[in-house]
Amino acid sequence: MLEGHIYKTFDLELKELKEKLLYEGGLVEKAINSAIKALLERNSELAEKVIEDDPIINALEVEIDEFCLKLLALRQPAARDLRFITTAIKINYDLERIGDMAVNICERVQELNQEPILKPYIDLPMMAETVQTMLKESLEAFVREDVSMARKVMKDDRMVDQLLDQIFRELLTYMMQDMKTISRATRVLFISKYLERMADHAVNVAELVVFLVEGKIIRHIKDPQEQ
Repeated sequence: MLEGHIYKTFDLELKELKEKLLYEGGLVEKAINSAIKALLERNSELAEKVIEDDPIINALEVEIDEFCLKLLALRQPAARDLRFITTAIKINYDLERIGDMAVNICERVQELNQEPILKPYIDLPMMAETVQTMLKESLEAFVREDVSMARKVMKDDRMVDQLLDQIFRELLTYMMQDMKTISRATRVLFISKYLERMADHAVNVAELVVFLVEGKIIRHIKDPQEQ
């Protein structure tokens, strides 16, 4: 009877852990959306709000880490449950880092807003939309334990890389034609690089889903789609 109660309690704790991660993911998605909105609308106040709210995500990351360590120490999980908790620890880190990238974007937005706009943003919103979809689908893959969706996220990363290259070439042309654009173009390039890093973290989450479901570690494999 006692053993059954312990198992039931542990299941509830694992469910709580998943809910905490999804809540953190929601905060991070909101931060990305607000950061891009601040960029497109040249809204420095919104950018500042994202920066001010970042400690909430940081505190949640610490809370989730401590919760995971408590489960490892008290429950001594094995097999699938152990994989789930170690996966949660790593996803927690990736989500917090994405939140940091949103803050970095907002810092560049505040700087850009002190100067005239360089150019209409076309590729950056496309890049941001792809990144947001990747993050949402990687978390959905985690909840559903859906490996096929996780692999789609990995595949979509190529689109982000292509957009980054395209943005880089365009900004390089601006800088070569007019040296006065260098500071603004560099900041826009930084923003595109932050988005690319966000996509990399979403891919990390997707790879962790494969590890959770199949027990395969596919990091650093040249083409994880084939694994």
